[in-house]
Amino acid sequence: MGAALEGSGRDQERLARFCKALGHPVRVRIVKLLLSVDTCVCGDIVERLPLAQSTVSQHLKVLKEAGLIEGTIDGPRTCYCLDREALAEFKRLSDAHL
Repeated sequence: MGAALEGSGRDQERLARFCKALGHPVRVRIVKLLLSVDTCVCGDIVERLPLAQSTVSQHLKVLKEAGLIEGTIDGPRTCYCLDREALAEFKRLSDAHL
């Protein structure tokens, strides 16, 4: 059994990173929002949440660092979209390890 756990260590670390990023209700709401659209500008996300722009930006940063979302610069704004492959990986990992 120890060898099986060792062999999946990388997967477990990736799963833990995803779980940590999704461990806040606001970040779950952001992911659900991004699931419903192809792209979203940060300002649009701020308008849908009762939080300051700086707070939303911090949550977006956590999701981006975990690899769950991608951000592209569009002039003075950043457009965010969900990395659907990463979300599929999260689902696969959670099915396999939880």
